[in-house]
Formats: sequence, C-alpha cells, structure tokens
Amino acid sequence: MSKPWPWNQLPSSAIDYYKKTYKMPAPDADGLGPEIKDNTDGSICVQYHPNKSGRHEVQMCYEGCAVEGSPFSCMVDNIDGSYVTAFGAGLVGGMSGQMVSFTVTAKQGSLSKLDVKVDGPTKTDLTRKDHGDKCDISFLPMTPGIYNIIVKYNGKEMKGSPFVSKVSVHDNGMPSGEGRKRSQLSLGNSSEYSLKVLETNVVDLVASVKLPSGAIEPCLLKKDSEGHLCVGSFAPKSTGDYAIHISRDEKPIKGSPFHIKVGDKELAHASKVKVSGPTTKAKANEPNILELDCSDAGYGGLSVVIEGPHRSEIECKHYENRKYKISYSPHEPGIYILNLRFADDHLPGSPFLLQVEGEPSGRIRETVTKTMEQAEPVKKNQNCEFYLQIPGTNPFDMEASVTDPDGSTELCEIMDEEDFHYRMMFTPQMEGTHTLSIKHKGLHISGSPFVYSVGQLSSGGTHKVQVGGPGVEKGEVGFNVFNIYTREAGAGELSVAVEGPSDALIKLEERPHGFLGVSYKVKVAGMYDIHIKFNDAHIPGSPFRVHISPDSGVARNVTVHSLKDRGLQVDKASTFTVSYNGAKGTLNACVRTPSGSHEDCFVQEMDDGLYGLRFIPKENGVHYLDIKLNDHHIPDSPFAIMVGSMAADPAMVLAHGDGLERGSCGIKNKFVVRTAGAGSSFLAVFIEGPSKCALSCREVDEGYEFSYTAFAPGKYLITVKYGNINIAGSPYQSEVTARGGSGSGRKPSPLNETTSMVVETVEKRPGAKSLRRFRGDASKVNVRGPGLKKARCNQTQTFTIDVKDAGHAMLCVGMVAPNGLPEPELMVKKNNPTQYTVSYKVVEAGEHTLCIRFGDEEVPGSPFSIAT
Repeated sequence: MSKPWPWNQLPSSAIDYYKKTYKMPAPDADGLGPEIKDNTDGSICVQYHPNKSGRHEVQMCYEGCAVEGSPFSCMVDNIDGSYVTAFGAGLVGGMSGQMVSFTVTAKQGSLSKLDVKVDGPTKTDLTRKDHGDKCDISFLPMTPGIYNIIVKYNGKEMKGSPFVSKVSVHDNGMPSGEGRKRSQLSLGNSSEYSLKVLETNVVDLVASVKLPSGAIEPCLLKKDSEGHLCVGSFAPKSTGDYAIHISRDEKPIKGSPFHIKVGDKELAHASKVKVSGPTTKAKANEPNILELDCSDAGYGGLSVVIEGPHRSEIECKHYENRKYKISYSPHEPGIYILNLRFADDHLPGSPFLLQVEGEPSGRIRETVTKTMEQAEPVKKNQNCEFYLQIPGTNPFDMEASVTDPDGSTELCEIMDEEDFHYRMMFTPQMEGTHTLSIKHKGLHISGSPFVYSVGQLSSGGTHKVQVGGPGVEKGEVGFNVFNIYTREAGAGELSVAVEGPSDALIKLEERPHGFLGVSYKVKVAGMYDIHIKFNDAHIPGSPFRVHISPDSGVARNVTVHSLKDRGLQVDKASTFTVSYNGAKGTLNACVRTPSGSHEDCFVQEMDDGLYGLRFIPKENGVHYLDIKLNDHHIPDSPFAIMVGSMAADPAMVLAHGDGLERGSCGIKNKFVVRTAGAGSSFLAVFIEGPSKCALSCREVDEGYEFSYTAFAPGKYLITVKYGNINIAGSPYQSEVTARGGSGSGRKPSPLNETTSMVVETVEKRPGAKSLRRFRGDASKVNVRGPGLKKARCNQTQTFTIDVKDAGHAMLCVGMVAPNGLPEPELMVKKNNPTQYTVSYKVVEAGEHTLCIRFGDEEVPGSPFSIAT
C-alpha cells in the first residue's frame, strides 16, 4: 500500500529525516516493512504491506514534532483475498461548503468492483477519479451534519463501513452552515383528501387511519375551502385500502369508517412532478417563477426550500388542479441551493445549485449585542417593578393588573415618567407564575400579557423572550422604539440587528429586572428586517418585517370623526368619517381581524376633503383599523376596535399539561387551555416542529383539551393565541422523544412543519359544568305535508318533520298569526327517534308565518307563508 505526502520542494535532508522517524503502529506491527520514496516532485510516497485487517495509524515527525495531520488513519480490510484500504480526512469530517476528500486503494485493475455511496442531511454528488490501484473520491456537503460513507468491494462492505463523517459549520460567509439563510414554503393542498362530508366544527372529532398493513395511526383532520371534512397530510406509501375512522364523543360519525382505495396512481411519486422555470440561474430582487405540476404525482405535500448567503422571498402565486406557480426572489446575488420536495422526497435533479445574478440590493445590516444576566428571584411580599416605554399613549388611559396563580387579580400602581416611560409596581402575595396585563384604553398593548415568576424562575430558553412595541410593527424615518423582556429566558447573549436600505443607529436602554429598551434610527424609507437572537438563535417571530414610511408630513393633518371603538356588533355596519384638513393624497383603509385576515373598508367621497368609510365586522374580538394617506399612517393609526363583548381577555387564559413540556412519538400528548372566566373568542393552537401532528380538541369543563400526536422526535414549538393575542407563557417548547427509547418514530422532516387548529369558544364560568353542545345540519331536515301550503280556520292541519340525516340539534317550531301574535294551538308530537308530526289550528284568516329551525339555522323553505 502506498500513500503520497506532498510538500513543496522538500529538501533531501527532510526526506532522509522522515525515513528515520516514520512509525507504523498497527493491530500487529511486525512485518509491515514501511518504505519512504522520493517522488522527485516535492512529495514523498510511503509504502507498507499490511498483513491484518483493522485500523492502522501513520505517525510522522519532522525535527521531533508531529507534522500537520499526524497520526494519519487508514482502515485496511481483507475481502476475497485482496486488501482494501480507505484513508483521508473526509472519512472523519470536514466543513460545509468545502470539498471533502478521501482515498480508497485496492488490487491493481480491480477498482471496477469498488462502490462508494454517501448518505447525509442533503443529497450530494460524488466525484470519483480512478488511477491504477487508487481511487480519489470527493463530495461537496452544503449542510452541516452526519454523513455516512458506505464503501463496498465486490458487493461486500469493508471493515469500518459506514464511516461517520461529521461535517461542521463553515463561517466564512459562504452559503453553508449557520451563516446560511434558509427560506422555506410548505404547501399541503396536494396532500388533502376530501371525504365529501359537511361538518360545521372539527372540535371533539378524533380520527385514525388503518393502513393496508393493519397498523393504526392517528391522522390529521381539517376543513377544505368548501367546508368539507378532509384528511390532511395524506401521503400513502403503499397500495391498498385505507380506512379513516372518525368519532365524536367516542361514537363514530355518520359514514365512518371512510374507505380510500389507493392504487399506484394515488401513491406519492416525486419523480412524476413536472418542473419548469429557473432552477439553475435566477435574478436577485426580481420574481423568478417556478411552475410545478403535481397532477400525476399522487398525494403528498410540496415544499420549496432555498438556502444561501441571504434570505429569499418565496410565495405561492397561484394554485389550481394540483398545479402551482411559485415565485421566489433572493435578496442578493450568489450561489444558493434550491430544494424541491414532494412527500419528503427530492424531485428529479433536486437539490439544484442555483446561480443568482443581478445587482446587489444595497441592503445594510447593523448589529448590536448585549450579555443579559440572570435576573434575581423575587419572593412573595417583595416589591416588583415592570418598566416599559409605550409611545403614543395617554397616562390617563393606562391600566395594569397582575393575576396570581389562584386567579385573583389586583391593580398595579403606575408611575408616568418622561418620554412615554411607565413604571408598574406590585407586591405578590404568593409564589408561582403571575400574569401581568398592561392595557391602553382597555385593550392590551403590544406584547401583553407578560409572565412574571415569583420564587423559582422558569427553566428559560430562547422561546421565553418577549418583544413588543410599535417599532416591530410599523415605523417612520427617524427614531422607532420597542421593548424586549428576557427575565423568564434566563442568562444569555442577546443580539439585535436591523437590515434595510439604509444603515441604522441602534441604541439599547438597559432597564432593571430583565427589561431592555431598543431604539433605532433609519434615514431611508422601505422594508426593514429586525433580527432578534438569544444565544445565537432567533426568538419566535424573528425576523420582524417592518415597513418604514417617509416622514408622514401632510398625513398628520388627517383626522377621524365618529369612530366607535366599543359596542360594535357582528354583521352590523360601522361608519365614520375622515377629514383631510387641507391634506392631499390617496386614502386607504383596511381592518385586521382577530382571526388574522384583512378586510378592505368601503371608502366614498362625501365632499371636498371629506370621506365616509364603512366596514362590517364578521367576528367578535379586537380589530385593528389601518388608515393611511399616501401609504403613511395617519395619527393614532392603527385604531383598536372591540367588536362584541369586552369580556374576552387573553390574560385570563391559562394553559397547563405535560404535553406543553414533553411528549412521545406515536401517542397522544395532552394539554388543557383554560378559558373559564376569559369570555368567548377564537382560540388558536399552532404546533411547529420536525413533523406534522395529528391534532384534536375536545371541550372540558374549564376550557378545551388538546391532544397532539407527533410522528418524529425533536423539539416542537406550541403557540396558543386567544383573539389573535399570545396568552401568557406562549409559546411553549415540548421535547418529543422516541417512545421508550426504542428509536420508533418517522425520520424528521428536512423543514419545519406547522399544524394548526382554530376553535370558536363559548363563554365559560369558573367552576361551572359544560353544557352539551349539539351540532346539526339544518339543510338535511326534510319537511313535508299538506299543512305547509294552505290552512282553513278552525280546522286542524298537519305536516311531518324528518331529521334522520341532520345530526343532533334542537328543533324549534313556531307560527305567527296575521296580527303578529303566536298561534295558540300548535303541537309537536314525536313519532319515532327522528320523525315528528306537527299539528296546528288557526282562528284568524290571512297570511300566517311558520318558522322551523334546527339548531341555529332555518330548515329549507323556512319561513313558510301559509294563506287561509
């Protein structure tokens, strides 16, 4: 076996020295016969003759010191009577974004029997060069991680294979490792299978799927755009019958189990996805359109991931009949990696090496860092302080309260200080987790409610950092501010970066008890990204995208009149006026709803410089009204508006349960969200991690119990929102492990998957029992009989109502006489469990109105008009 060691212009004295100091430890060092030869080209050749299989080490010294890389490791094996040797640094590790190399030697003329493969976090292409008895192999790993190198000779793995090569992060700015920016888009439309069943609510529904192999797994349920129940993330791996079992209150719903016949056409085939568009060359800061046709590829989710030296914007422009149009725009020129996957498998050719050309964006990034110390624990009966800067507020409209672990709430003392700084003070009476609510005009400020631990502090972590303030939502050229709260996150390194079309002057204002004030000043309007990291990891929500407007100028003159911010009702129009007061420009207004959607306001000119605006709220909760002139916010915009009851308060919502901290793959992990005493609103749960989760919910006395089943081990971020506001303590981080350490669970997805569920809650009172909620489909109620068409005075008329296919709900029947009063003689008689006979007698001639409701909805044809 020979091995060349190249050094530039090695002197003969050095070669002679190597011959004297060369050593060859081995399983049995006898008889190796190492020889050193001068190649006369600035390199040397070391030859030895191994007589045993195993790991050999070459130790080389020069002038008493080990040369770089010594000892050199070689793995030797005896296969079919011939020695095979593998050596090189690439068998041990390397750096992402750099070539990793190693060498395999075998008997002269037998290299055709050699087979080498590499399996790692990303697909890699091998470069192989054979010459004589030596094969040089190299590959380019773009992602750090573990790469398994499998070496086979004559169909048999050599000793030591697979070699574990640990590729670490490269930090020289190349598109690799932690220095890389990763942008992703996950699309589940092509993995949804509609069951063609109308369900008004997915709460209390539990689903599982029986695979063709007989195994039973939980599955994800959701509603499609048409309101039909469908199976989400459906990606069958084998042909056969898939039985979907769906139950409510442990009873199967009508039609369950639903059978899905899967043939080869329905199986996920990444190779059948058709791709067109720029996959090798693209333009920076311009839309690059990819067209992906999944119509012949079966069922599976589609994902697009771009990794490179800068972030990329990715969005789905159009979807129809399982065909996608994806737009992506890298921020800067450079080399990027484009990953296209279908059902977790790479499309043919993926990952693509993407050469991005064009002019640099000119974006500038400024960063400041600060070491945050561990906050001192606070004991009960000890004075506590909260210190925030809240621009644009009136001290007389501010209020703060603290809720202890037992649910008792007390007001805090508020001290108004200069430049919109507020100091909130309270004295806790017990240990445990307290919730601090800070409101302006009765509505939570950005970031509220906050968690405040009394006694032992929480375990901490990046997800415990809270951020709030106008500076992470909107801004103007000049100074913008926001607050960072790290008390619950523990000690760590905090960094704040502002990236955009101009440089930013960032100032940190240190405050006691884990608070930090941040102000940044920019000179040019445009879109800015605010990156906030704790211990070198992004906090939830980071980077924050902030649109910086030019100096608002004439927009400051615009005023709003007759805008009600309380007492609005669903489906009832709210109108108000906007006066320009001499300003000129285009007026735009939209409403951000509690569920996260955006609704445009109707704008009509009433007079010169005077406009009337109208919007119709469709849900209860806090809405935010954005009013802009020439794309600049007018004073006090956005306006917070409460629709419905003021009782809905996210600060009164608490979550508890083991599922928020830990869990196991393949089984249900549970937690409860307590909404008793918090009013009614939209309750949303988001779970983000290395796999989709089967997420279900059932109503309990104190609120709602959520169960999630994760399919891959890893860390899952659980976000709980009430009225589109994070509850205190959210997000939570759950560590999901393989059950019993058996290694069970699927392979983690290469990108973060998100599962969500939204529940419209009912108002609950603490200690009260939940009433059973009935859900029916009024459209499936069948009403027939002569009594629906015509009636005669003082004669009994009848008709029947059949609710066989309509589910369970309350049946209401009523009739109003021409004089507007209810008819005195009307009777409903139950014939069998699903059929009723209604009889009535009218005493007054004229037009009668008959109303029949099932649940909250009118049945088909109701109200009926009956003439006498």
